[in-house]
Amino acid sequence: MNSQLIRMEAEVNGYSEGIALDASGYVSEGSGENIFVIRDGKMLTPPLGASVLPGITRDTVVTLAKSLGIEIVEGLIPREALYIADEIFFCGTAVEITPVRSVDRITVGKGKRGPITEKLQKEFFGIVEGKSPDKFNWLTPVPQAVAVS
Repeated sequence: MNSQLIRMEAEVNGYSEGIALDASGYVSEGSGENIFVIRDGKMLTPPLGASVLPGITRDTVVTLAKSLGIEIVEGLIPREALYIADEIFFCGTAVEITPVRSVDRITVGKGKRGPITEKLQKEFFGIVEGKSPDKFNWLTPVPQAVAVS
């Protein structure tokens, strides 16, 4: 129900997605996505105990970021941090890794995908599409059935 309400409120206010706050007013997640905030080269994300969905894609992004040497900080994120972020992106099964261009009509960074988000997207899609080696053993080959004539 929370996801539906987040999405409905966002649409009423002219946004394509909403960002939820936890009971204490800290950034939690989107309507169906986890959120990452990049500031000064560090990647911040709410901890799992802060009303956050423990998503598979979230875990994938954390693993990829660590492998790329990107510092990850799990901690409470005040809403105001969104306004001074260099980059923000959502991740989840449906959105994969999607940059956020603005929050409350305030442009995030340069208003387009930032370099860390781009790097993570390239790694993610490289593995998912089979163009890069799957060094994490995430993919399972499925044999193709051969037609018998």
